[in-house]
Amino acid sequence: MRIIDSHSHLFLEEFSCDLEQVIERARSAGISHIFMPNIDSTTIDDMLAVCSRYKGYCFPMIGLHPTSVNDSYGEEISIVIEKLKSANDFVAIGEVGMDLYWDKTYLNQQLAVFERQVQLAIDYQLPIIIHCREAFDYIYKVLLKYKEHPLSGIFHSFSGTPEEVDKVMAFKHFMFGINGTITFKKSTFPETLRHIPLERIVLETDSPYLAPVPNRGKRNESAFLRATLVKVADIYQLSPEEVAYQTSQNSLKVFGMLK
Repeated sequence: MRIIDSHSHLFLEEFSCDLEQVIERARSAGISHIFMPNIDSTTIDDMLAVCSRYKGYCFPMIGLHPTSVNDSYGEEISIVIEKLKSANDFVAIGEVGMDLYWDKTYLNQQLAVFERQVQLAIDYQLPIIIHCREAFDYIYKVLLKYKEHPLSGIFHSFSGTPEEVDKVMAFKHFMFGINGTITFKKSTFPETLRHIPLERIVLETDSPYLAPVPNRGKRNESAFLRATLVKVADIYQLSPEEVAYQTSQNSLKVFGMLK
């Protein structure tokens, strides 16, 4: 059974001491691909080093995370553009978007950065991986002008309302990223998830964050994706094998790797 982790930050310092063991556990758990979204200029070298070390298994993206946006965002975007212009193996623009949960100080800057990176995704014909926290209306308004465009991507860590689901569904080339939060006891999203076609979801960990039950509160890692898979299979009343196959196909499709 092949499972794909469509969103993992295994290049962060939380894995600096045991990355090899983390990768081995992922392989043993059936994880066939791990896709890695960048955060900002401080993480690019570490991300590329991990993807080089595990080439063909770990795949890099490039982008500026919204929580790294401040008044000097122009310098950060310039680095993203420079990396895109050079020879690279980037499979997506990510992780990008808007996060207004903690602080709205840089709302306008986040919006400008998101719009710029959407344009980069279009220019380089790459999917876009969207981080959206307390900012759906802003992001939706930006994307609306591209509704008929072949722009594709993933709404990472999606846990929105049924109304937001309907709005995303209208973008035919976008997937919903489902991670460990679906296993949390107080999550109300399982009922909403039943109304999303399986053909529109991908599985992710967001390691080292959001570990699923029974490992909630621990450092997350790609091997834990099996717990999310089992929960999703239960929600859809399908076998884990069926869900693993379809969500893996969906991930490969988004990243342009479906043969």
